[in-house]
Amino acid sequence: MSLSITRKTDTVTMRLNMEKIKSMKLNFKKLFYFLQVSFTILNVAFSYAQNKAGTTSNIRPNILLIYADDLGYGDLSCYGATKIKTPNIDKVASQGLRFTNAHATSATCTPSRYSMMTGEYAWRKKGTGIAPGNASLLIDTAKLTLPAIFKNAKYNTAIVGKWHLGLGTGDGPQWNSEIRPGPLELGFNSSFIIPATVDRVPCVYVEGHRVLNLDPKDPIAVSYNEPLGDWPTGVKNPELLKMKPSHGHNQTIVNGISRIGYMTGGKSALWTDEDIADVIVKRSINFLEENKNNPFFLFVSTHDIHVPRAPHANFAGKSGLGTRGDVILQFDWTVGEILKSLDRLGLANNTMVIISSDNGPVVNDGYQDGSVENLNGHAPAGVLRGGKYSAFDGGTRVPLIIRWPKVVSKGLSDAAVSQVDFLASFAVLTGQQYNAKDAPDSKNMLNVFLGKSKKDRDQIIEQSLNNTLSIIEGTWKYIEPGKGPAKSAETGIELGNNTQPQLYDLNKDKGEKNNLAKKYPEKVKAFAAKLGAIKSEAGIQQQEIKLQ
Repeated sequence: MSLSITRKTDTVTMRLNMEKIKSMKLNFKKLFYFLQVSFTILNVAFSYAQNKAGTTSNIRPNILLIYADDLGYGDLSCYGATKIKTPNIDKVASQGLRFTNAHATSATCTPSRYSMMTGEYAWRKKGTGIAPGNASLLIDTAKLTLPAIFKNAKYNTAIVGKWHLGLGTGDGPQWNSEIRPGPLELGFNSSFIIPATVDRVPCVYVEGHRVLNLDPKDPIAVSYNEPLGDWPTGVKNPELLKMKPSHGHNQTIVNGISRIGYMTGGKSALWTDEDIADVIVKRSINFLEENKNNPFFLFVSTHDIHVPRAPHANFAGKSGLGTRGDVILQFDWTVGEILKSLDRLGLANNTMVIISSDNGPVVNDGYQDGSVENLNGHAPAGVLRGGKYSAFDGGTRVPLIIRWPKVVSKGLSDAAVSQVDFLASFAVLTGQQYNAKDAPDSKNMLNVFLGKSKKDRDQIIEQSLNNTLSIIEGTWKYIEPGKGPAKSAETGIELGNNTQPQLYDLNKDKGEKNNLAKKYPEKVKAFAAKLGAIKSEAGIQQQEIKLQ
């Protein structure tokens, strides 16, 4: 009898427990529904907040910035080149947004890179001209930088390729010990760099804080003032050269090419010029593979199209335009290989790809490499006047292509934009804070970079080799009076130097052929006053303008 009662009681208890479980399931369903609705509301609110800040998506993309060196406005087939084909870059342009009025801040590499990294025009800070190979770090480590913006947003950040913003402090980099500060102190998590330019010694890679593959028993010595050691030079041993210099570039010989500056030691660490593009591609792909599950900012800073131009055998002689054309093909291949990896790793849809250049083109820049003789009608600057080093637009108007599938609008944009605005724009994209003190010249142009707006930057300031400044507002460009030759004896480029002010209507005169300064003296005065006010903020004296 007691056993029967016990069984009945157990049955009732089981039924009660089942009812509790059913009730708990219902409560869990209600809780799950409540959380789901709450997260949806929060997500909508977050998206609204981002839209108010100028962001059109609540998905933070990976950022891949591929930066060419000395690539001109007319060097790509998607920008109108007919003598050379760049299919990989053209494909990116067809899938994204191609800008026709984009500018680097300077007609030379160090200042334009400084501006892009810091959001500050380089001419505001002394010592930011073309840096020698042993320069100390030009950027204050306390300064907010472009990579730091991403690092603060929990991105993994890396640079692969050319640096040319100095390393170390005081007397410059200590090549045989730790080399710091450098990119790692400015916001990059990892760094594999060419310290300066490939035509400058030392001809070694620096990974992190150390020269890669350096044998401590063979220390590096570098001088930019006087010869040192017994390594051969282009001046004394021209028979050892596989590429002769045309002007300068005749000091220490490395890999059959004479460079700017003197070095000895570090034989095990020396690069081979023909392999540099391969090394940059492999390092970039390795980073992508290691970070396929992490948000990342990868700055691929290539050596192409800069001198010395020593293309890999796969590209040598293939362009029909001499070695300069060959390394344009090599750069296009670099882009293609890295983008193939994005596709293979499933990263393409959530990666913003940016392709641009640090300044305009130059053909003869120190070596007799056949580029001048084999130009074959190719116009590196397109319809623009001048080139690298120049105050004319050929020095600073550069290709800019941005692709982010389903977010960046496809097509063309004629909006006036500047690379100095990358910092502010990506700060907004990633929800990071910045202010005018951090980046005094950087403006939020995110919607323009995404193709959601075609509003011009209010004002673009450009810097030439001799620090002559120009202002572009709307269709008008003003070039301040500047001393120096009108044309470079070495490169043959029109430098834009003129003791008289210059004024051009870029809408009607993209090639800057018709100086309208005398026709519109009031415009000249107004532009001169604006530039004077801007320069005075930086402690730079403005000279008096007199029209003759």
